[in-house]
Amino acid sequence: MTDAIKRVPFDVESYSRRSRTRPCFICAMVNGDTDQPEEIVYDDGEHIAFLPSFFVLPGYVLVAPKRHVEHVVRDLSEDEFVAVMKVVRRIALALEASVPCERTYLLSLGSQQGNAHLHWHIAALPPGVPYEQQQYHALMSENGVIERTSEEISALAARIRNSLGA
Repeated sequence: MTDAIKRVPFDVESYSRRSRTRPCFICAMVNGDTDQPEEIVYDDGEHIAFLPSFFVLPGYVLVAPKRHVEHVVRDLSEDEFVAVMKVVRRIALALEASVPCERTYLLSLGSQQGNAHLHWHIAALPPGVPYEQQQYHALMSENGVIERTSEEISALAARIRNSLGA
């Protein structure tokens, strides 16, 4: 990536094992039962947005319905889908206002085998990242993650909340 982004190795095998064997991490967070508290930047009672416990790019937020939903098409009514996408857009705009951003990536990832709770990844690609290190390369934890201090995470969360007017 760019000189400003220092990546460290990420234990993908351990992460995969945790994702497949532990209860839903989003439901745990919503219920306050998590041992890895994420920094919540938005909660409207139906949806939640938070900074994840690891970052693949300097600006990175996850958005999810608070209700346990697993399939982006079958498990949401059209109105529910539109409502969550409005939240995704609102959070993406706040993220873009909070960090330098050349492009914003939006992905809904997960699997019935792990991380089944429907969620969107919103990732801000910083300016100047070489093309070969953009797109999926930039989003893959196999290419390393960015270590963030709790102070850096809190500061980013505050900037996003400020951009949201919260």
